[in-house]
Order: sequence, then C-alpha cells, then structure tokens
Amino acid sequence: MENIIWYDELDSTNNEARRVLDALDNLSVIAAVGQSAGRGQGDHTWFASPGKNITATIVLKPENLSAGDYLFVTRVTTLALLSYLREHGVQARIKWPNDIWVEDRKICGILIENIIDGNRMKACLIGIGLNINEEGWPENLPNPVSLKELTGKEYDVRHELQLLVGQISRHSEMLLSSDGRNYLEQEFARYVFRLPEGI
Repeated sequence: MENIIWYDELDSTNNEARRVLDALDNLSVIAAVGQSAGRGQGDHTWFASPGKNITATIVLKPENLSAGDYLFVTRVTTLALLSYLREHGVQARIKWPNDIWVEDRKICGILIENIIDGNRMKACLIGIGLNINEEGWPENLPNPVSLKELTGKEYDVRHELQLLVGQISRHSEMLLSSDGRNYLEQEFARYVFRLPEGI
C-alpha cells in the first residue's frame, strides 16, 4: 500500500520531497537512513544516528483542503503519531505546535511545509523525526527519549515506518467528511498542551 522510497543518505527528506514533488503521488514517502542536514523548526537541526530512527517525509496531496485549513494537517499528523505510539503501549501527548512528548520527554519532532496554489493546498510535506532505537544522545539535547528506551525492545525501522504511514493514511481520510474533521479537532484539543512562555 505505502509508496516508500528509501535513500541511504539525503541532506533532508523534506528537501528531497520538494525536489521531486511533481513525480510523487499522494501519501508517497521519502525516507533516509541518514540525513546530513536534517531540519527542525526554525534554525534547529534534527539529531538522529543513521539507521536507528525514522527520518522521513510523507507527501500529502489533499483534494479538498484550502490554504486556511493548514492546521488540519498538523492534527492528522500528530494524532496519527499518538495512535501509532498507543499501539506500542506508549501514551503520548502533543506539545504545541509540532512535537510529541511522553511525559516530559520528546520522542518526535514534526516539520510541516505547505505548498499553496492560490487558495488551495497543493501539497503538504510532513517531515517526521521519530526516535525509535536511539540511545546515544548528545549532551546538549535537554529531554529526548526513544521508543526503545520506553519499551526495552529493538525495532525494525522500515517496518515501523510502514505502520506509521498506515496511521497517517487512515487519519487523512477523516479530512473528507465533516464528522471526521470534527473528530480531529476534538481529539487534538484533548491531547495538545503548551509550555509556559519563556521556557
């Protein structure tokens, strides 16, 4: 089902998805074993040891999403990640606007870049850095955690990406109905939190 294109190394999966966007179908995935310039929000970089984690960009080409509906892409992505983690026995929550935390530790970062055509959402590049088997953290990262550290298990990263893409596919289908959109809004509001200003 999933159209996942793997690379040994890229500068960033979001960059590659943008370069080849016209050739990609909806829910195509650009994944890399390693990234030389993985990006986070703003000027932040994303740390991931090669082969140990999910570093991928999922390309969403929604048929009925206007430019003003951009937050629905965040809702789809974050709630899909929560469902994926829940299936692994991990309860998580959404730190506004773009991180997934387990208690007070960060397991996933998300970088969404929207490509707008007039008032229509042409494509959404959903960059995901999900800590799977990572254990060797740099000292300058304040609060990271991986799935392995939480469960004590080693995971097949490629299989885990397939599971995650399946969740994003299912959640993206909710965009097609008003009931689905209402569900996304309500669930996102239920799990999202914000840090106090200045932290």
